[in-house]
Amino acid sequence: MKSISRFATLAVLTSGLALAATASEAAECKPSKWGADDEIGAANYVTPQQVLMATKLVKKGESHPLGIVVDPKMPAFPPRSTSLQIVQPGQHNGRSLVQDFGWDAVYNDDLAQLWFGTGPQIDGLGHLGEAGEYYNCNKAVDFINISGLKKLGTDKIPPMIGRGVMVDMAKHFGVTTMDAGQAISSADIKAAAKAQGVEFRQGDVVLFHTGWTDGKLASDPKAWVSGEPGLNNEAFAYMATMNPMAVGADTWGVDVVPPAKGDKVFYGHVHLLKNNGIFILETMNTGRLAKEGVHEFMFVLGQARIKGTVQMIINPVAMW
Repeated sequence: MKSISRFATLAVLTSGLALAATASEAAECKPSKWGADDEIGAANYVTPQQVLMATKLVKKGESHPLGIVVDPKMPAFPPRSTSLQIVQPGQHNGRSLVQDFGWDAVYNDDLAQLWFGTGPQIDGLGHLGEAGEYYNCNKAVDFINISGLKKLGTDKIPPMIGRGVMVDMAKHFGVTTMDAGQAISSADIKAAAKAQGVEFRQGDVVLFHTGWTDGKLASDPKAWVSGEPGLNNEAFAYMATMNPMAVGADTWGVDVVPPAKGDKVFYGHVHLLKNNGIFILETMNTGRLAKEGVHEFMFVLGQARIKGTVQMIINPVAMW
């Protein structure tokens, strides 16, 4: 989509805007707090104690899919796409399966060509780094292969079970749908969380509702994928200090696009993935949670375990 060619321009324009941070970025990499060999980052917070705590959050027996439907026609960050075919193996041109099955069977199969980074997805720790370096001091040259990651693949992530919280940023700003380029600061997060009775705890899955996907994906898909409201760089740094397991939003990138003045585009991914091993959840289906005022719930995710993958299409479940 031509509308997204602006990202290349954004990257150039923002590359020189945060020079004050270069000294700290150039500092020698320190191993993860979970050890130099760790590959799952904040998923280490999943313990029997955390799982038992999360089960106690289910009080009404309600459940909700946090993944939206992946429509092959929906836009995605370029050059990502999804192509689907329904095929009937061995049945074309009037052929019958009687000789194979012993009865007049008919069946369909799915054949897809897709990028796992489309629609509702988890960004693994091998997704985004800086200057050739990824989470836990892993160098790109040592673990990235065209046939799959040798380390940090999403297949390594254990079932992610814990306490989920939703912060309604659209409500905080008094709108149904926030605007593209509308930045969320740490001060905004603190104010919204306080007003909505949300407390951040270690190991949480924190989701931000902006109204962006509900308000734009169907009505104006080009606008939906060309920009988004989201967290600015310092808001990501703040969220990292809360020690969550994952941070997500109902937007395709969680970072604000275009970036806030002085910020680096998509640098929130570096704060979370590379620097802290915190996972990112994109295009989460938070509309019902916001509508019903559900701010705390049990979060469960068991992603498809395809070896060596960078990202994965997901459908986590919220239960309360």
